[in-house]
Parts: sequence; structure tokens; C-alpha cells
Amino acid sequence: MRVGVLRGGPGCEYEVSLRTGQAVLKHLSADKYKARDILIDKAGQWHLGGLPTTPTRAAQQVDVFFNALHGEFGEDGQVQSILEELSVPYTGSGVTPSILGMNKHQAKEIFQRAGLRVPPGLTIILTTETPAASIANEVFQKISPPWIVKPADRGSSVGVFFARTVAALAAALESARPYSKTFLVEHCLRGREATCGVVDNFRGRDFYPLPPIEIRRPAGTAVWTYDDKYNGQTAEICPGNFSAAIKKQIEDLSITAHRALGLRHYSRSDFIVTPYGIYILETNSLPGLTSESLLPKALAAVGCPYADFLDHVIKLAVERQN
Repeated sequence: MRVGVLRGGPGCEYEVSLRTGQAVLKHLSADKYKARDILIDKAGQWHLGGLPTTPTRAAQQVDVFFNALHGEFGEDGQVQSILEELSVPYTGSGVTPSILGMNKHQAKEIFQRAGLRVPPGLTIILTTETPAASIANEVFQKISPPWIVKPADRGSSVGVFFARTVAALAAALESARPYSKTFLVEHCLRGREATCGVVDNFRGRDFYPLPPIEIRRPAGTAVWTYDDKYNGQTAEICPGNFSAAIKKQIEDLSITAHRALGLRHYSRSDFIVTPYGIYILETNSLPGLTSESLLPKALAAVGCPYADFLDHVIKLAVERQN
């Protein structure tokens, strides 16, 4: 079977996607698959075998696409729309669930309807004409500090800022302008951070939760940054040191989020465990699969080799198409 591994892309997570794609290419079983490295550069040009190509020509060379893209274009429904038009099976979620999962505002509303706790917050539109100071004052009237500012349509903590005061919040909003026009400003909850993956149709279960991982940020950091997630400086305890009851709750909440968004094949949800309950932060429809990524570590903890996971996901994609 010819597997076209899509990596790169025009989004902010280009470098991470390259590494996810490299890991997938490395672990695809040579006995079962013929891998095709399909690079999408930052300008959106597709490449196959080092030469420029088109999606249509690339599709003629593969039997299934493995979507190793992240962030804008790869995770927000855009590439999924292209792949649907090509009528070639692909891994990961479909168009609408990808759009919903990537849009933090819409996802948050869906989570609330599904009964999940979400941090108190506001969705704001920040145009070039919008004065950041007035927005900061408005937030202060409605949401208590400290605050997290994050783009509503980005992943991997791209464009995320922390603020304790109104002045700092105004400065954070100014710094965030280049990343998006729509932002969530949320109360920064304090607690233990956890993440939990879900795999479809695995080991006899429709939705199989992987062991929750506890994540501890580098000392002195208030929030995650893009670099924190990929520089190997974080402490990741897998399985997390949670009580059996908390572990079960995190697993159940991850499945609820996965199903509420209509995701397929696999996902990973992030949480804050507080004394007042467990709050969901977001769900990643295409979590990273690099050597430093959390999903492969959780898979290893349950005795699932990386190659077996790839094999499973590819089968899910092909079976759905057939």
C-alpha cells in the first residue's frame, strides 16, 4: 500500500509538522507500506520526490494519505477539504470536526453543551483599530486576573500570553495582534496539568483512552510557550500520578470531548485538575507524533509500538473509504 505522508504546510507549526512527518516515515513498516514523502512548503506548494507537484498528481501516486500536518491549513479543515475532493482516504478527522476542533471559541461552546467544565473567559475581536487598553479594561470588569490570552485559531501555544494586571493584559493583546484577529481571554486556572489521548476502535473499545499524562512546565514559566513544548525541558509523568478516581474522570472527559467534536481516529485533550473540578482547555485533532510528543509516550505506556499505531490508524482510514 502506498502511503503519502503529508508534512510541513503554510502554518505556524511547519517545523513541528516536519518532525511528525519524519517520525511517521521512519516508523511505517517497510513490509506493509511504500512511503511517499509529500512536503508542502510554507508557500503552500506541494512536493513529491523533491519536485513540485499538485494535489491531484500526488493523489495518483498514493492509496492513502497520512496527515502529519498541524495547525492552520493542516488541522483546520482546509487540507481535509482538498483530500475529500481527491476521494483518497486520509487519516485524522474530517472537514467539519477539524474546523470545530481548531476554533477554540466554537469548541468551547460544544464542550459546555456536552457538560464539560471550561475556564471563565471572553472571546474578543482585535482589529488594527481596536484599542488594546479599552479591551483590557472590559475584560477586567468581567473576568478576574490573572489571564491567558490565546488566538482562537492556533495550536502549540503559538501566540499565547500571560498577564496579571490590566496594563500587562493590554501589552499582551498588542503582542498578540500579529497572530490572529480573534482571541480567547480566559482566567488562568491554577492546578495540575494533564493530557489524555483517545484512539478509535482500539483493543475492543469504540473509544480507547490512553493513560493521562501529568505535565509540569519549566520552573519560573507562567504558561506554555511554543518552545517549551518541543525543547525537552518539561517534566512529563506517564502515566500521571493521579488517583484512580481522577484518572478515570480525565479518561471519560477525553472521550466526551472527542465524541462531542465528532473527531475520528485519534485525538488528545488538555486539562487543568483543580480543587474545584477538572477543566478542559482544548482538544487537538492532530496531536504531535514527534519523538518528544505526548501521544507516542502514552501509546508506549500501554505497550503499543509506534508502528502498530500507524498501522491501526491507516486501516481505520482505508476501511472508512471502502
